Amino acid sequence: MVAFLSPFRNVAAEQAPAPALTVSLTTPVQRDWPETVPASGWLKPWQEAIIASEISGLRITDVLVDVGAVVTKGQTLVRLSQESVLADLRKQEAAVETAKASLSKAKANADRARQLRPSGALSDEKIVEYLADEQTATASLASEEAALDSERIRLAQTAITAVDDGIITSRSADLGAVVSAGTELFRMVRQQRVEWQAEVSARYLPRITEGLDVEINEPGDLPIRGKVRLVAPSVSTDTSRAIVYVTLPADVRPRVGLYVTGTIELRTTPALTVPETAIVFRDGISYLFTAGADQRVRRIRVETGRRNDTEVEIVSGIDQSSKVVTAGGAFLSDNALVKVAEND
Repeated sequence: MVAFLSPFRNVAAEQAPAPALTVSLTTPVQRDWPETVPASGWLKPWQEAIIASEISGLRITDVLVDVGAVVTKGQTLVRLSQESVLADLRKQEAAVETAKASLSKAKANADRARQLRPSGALSDEKIVEYLADEQTATASLASEEAALDSERIRLAQTAITAVDDGIITSRSADLGAVVSAGTELFRMVRQQRVEWQAEVSARYLPRITEGLDVEINEPGDLPIRGKVRLVAPSVSTDTSRAIVYVTLPADVRPRVGLYVTGTIELRTTPALTVPETAIVFRDGISYLFTAGADQRVRRIRVETGRRNDTEVEIVSGIDQSSKVVTAGGAFLSDNALVKVAEND
């Protein structure tokens, strides 16, 4: 019997397997990155000033600023009624003139007594009386002039002014209201300076010092750069966290009262980095795919560390000689055959 070979051979059995994906490879890059401490806290005024009335019983006649107004030191914010103060001032001015007249008369009598003392024309008792009247009139004039200065101060206090440059954050001054001494009328952020009061874990405190760089993630805007101004001397017994006060640039004025997160940069250390797109997350674990000379990929479990823009630090799992798949790892499996794209 003659055997005939079939013209339809199993071509698929002889054909090499097709690559699962075309990938690009990269090698990890050694970079110098700052070691960071996570922090979160409130944006608060650097210093808050309370503007209050120093005089009682006067009515508000003008309110010249509102919440959000940027004011300068000495700027008038509120005016109070002046009628009664002006009347008291005129009355005191008249009292000063009366005291001056009394002093002038007493001084004339005292001068005459001093001139007549050698002649004995006046008794010693009368001379002492004239000299005492002069001293009394002098003291009375000084007292009336001090009272006049007080009335002038009261007049000046009818114009309530800003104690410093800043921005008004609250207002309780109402037109027509009668104020008392100490009544709060406004609050303001001095010099418009806002700082970040960041809470950090107590275990980082020995490594945080004044002058360290800080990056704050303000909602909806670009990160804000700042510097550590002060580290609080105490730690909360409830949370085991401490406050770090961070100064912001003078030209940056975020809204007070926001709760934001950020990082404090401790020191610069080496970091082995790969593109963020190379990381594959499966079941809460981070993996990378590396390619060998046989163009097959191996799934490597890695531990990640710091992140910076689009790069991630790899703490363990690979070294600088590894060939890492830059993207598409979610579509690969361990030992899959791939096609390596040519680098331009």
